Amino acid sequence: MIFSITETNMKKTLMMASSIFILFILWQVIYMIVNHPLLVPSIGSVFGAFADILTHLDSLKVIGFTLFRLFLSIILSGILGISIGILAGLNQKLSFFIKPYVTILRTIPVISIVVILLIIFGYAYTPFIITFLMVFPIIFQSVHEGIIHIDHELIDVYRLEEKHLFLAIKILYFPMVKNHIIFGLLQSFGLGLKVLVMAEYLSQTRISIGNAIYLSKINLQYDLVFAWTLILILIATLLEYAIKKYESAKK
Repeated sequence: MIFSITETNMKKTLMMASSIFILFILWQVIYMIVNHPLLVPSIGSVFGAFADILTHLDSLKVIGFTLFRLFLSIILSGILGISIGILAGLNQKLSFFIKPYVTILRTIPVISIVVILLIIFGYAYTPFIITFLMVFPIIFQSVHEGIIHIDHELIDVYRLEEKHLFLAIKILYFPMVKNHIIFGLLQSFGLGLKVLVMAEYLSQTRISIGNAIYLSKINLQYDLVFAWTLILILIATLLEYAIKKYESAKK
C-alpha cells in the first residue's frame, strides 16, 4: 500500500517536471525565433534577475509588504465570508438579500472596480479593498453551499439535543463545512494575489510587487518583469501547498 502511494506520487512529480521542462523548451524556442532580448529575455537572464530579487533586502521587503496586504485582505474576507456564509445558509431571507451583491462582485470586471476605487479611496487603500471585494464572494459562496447541503437529518438530531445557535455553529456547522472553507481559501489566495498585484500596478503602490513590475517595464528591464512573474507563481504555489499540507496534517 505504501509502495503504491509512493509510486503514484512519483508519477505525479514526473508529470509535473515534464510539463515544466516542455514549458522551458517552448520558452527557448520562442526566444530563438524572436531573437530580441527586450521582447523575450533569455532563460539565463530571467533566472539571474530572479536570484537578484531573492538576495536583495529591498526586494524581499517588497515581497513582504505585498504578502502582508494579501494576508490582511484574506483574513478580513475570511472572517466575514465564513460568518455571513453560515448565517445566510441558515437564513433564507438573508441569503436572498445578500445574493445580488455577491453576484455583482463576481461578474463586474475587475478593472472597472479598480478605477472606481481609485477615484473614491485613492491609491493607498485601493489594493486592500479590491482584494477583499474579489475574495469575499468566493469564501462566502463556498461556505454557503456547504451549509445548505448539510444532511437535514443531522440538523434535526442536533436540534433535539441542543438549540443554542453558537454551539450549533461550533459543533455541527463549522466542522461540516471545513472542507468548503479550505477550498474557498485555495481559490482565494491565487485570485487574491493576482488582483492585488494588478491593483498595486495600476495604483503604483509604494513598496509592492505591482510597482516593481511597473518600474521594470518602464525601464525596459523585461528580464525583471519575467522574474517577478516567476516570484508570483512561486508564492501562489507555496501558499497552496501550505494550505493543503495543513489540511492533511489536521486529518
